[in-house]
Amino acid sequence: MTLEGTNTFVVGERPVYVIDPGPADDGHIAAIHAEADRRGGIKGVVLTHSHLDHSEGVDALGAPVLAGERAGPFETIPTPGHAPDHVCLLLGDVLFSGDLILGEGSSYVPPDGGSLVAYLESLRRVAELDLELICPGHGPWITDPAAKVAEYIEHKLDRERKLVAALESGERSRAALLDAAWDDVPQELRPAAAQVMQAHLEKLEGEGRLPGDLVD
Repeated sequence: MTLEGTNTFVVGERPVYVIDPGPADDGHIAAIHAEADRRGGIKGVVLTHSHLDHSEGVDALGAPVLAGERAGPFETIPTPGHAPDHVCLLLGDVLFSGDLILGEGSSYVPPDGGSLVAYLESLRRVAELDLELICPGHGPWITDPAAKVAEYIEHKLDRERKLVAALESGERSRAALLDAAWDDVPQELRPAAAQVMQAHLEKLEGEGRLPGDLVD
């Protein structure tokens, strides 16, 4: 589970739209139904991406899943990186960011051949928007969107700078590279950090900046 769980948003009145119904937890689904019924029922469900912690509860809501350039009242903005099918949902100056941007900490970007490149491009796309509020898929709302997006971009680039510096110094051991660039990560999170590092290494390889003699 990420942070305290998945944020589900019930948007509008008579009827409502449900963003990311979350896991198929009976209590959670009942709470969504109760709020939606109080406000005129569910018109449709919109997903930021298909990971189960965001999408598993869809069937239990019994409402159509909306997609396309516009999904109900939302403009859908393709933002791959965390997941290939990830989108953010824009409603006026409010962005529902799914797992692109979290209310606390940083988002996991898996190694799948170019995902980190896509993720950074997605962040830059969001940085161009004039936002007042970001409602993330996990964690609290973000009331200074521009600062948070800039923080996210800088965080990824700072990791890359540390990784490149270690490579340029002649380091080739993956364990030592992890120590150099993810030195602040606690031991229990090192396996996840190693996966994130692999995404960085794939980005460098795609850009022709990765030495070919890394060792495990």
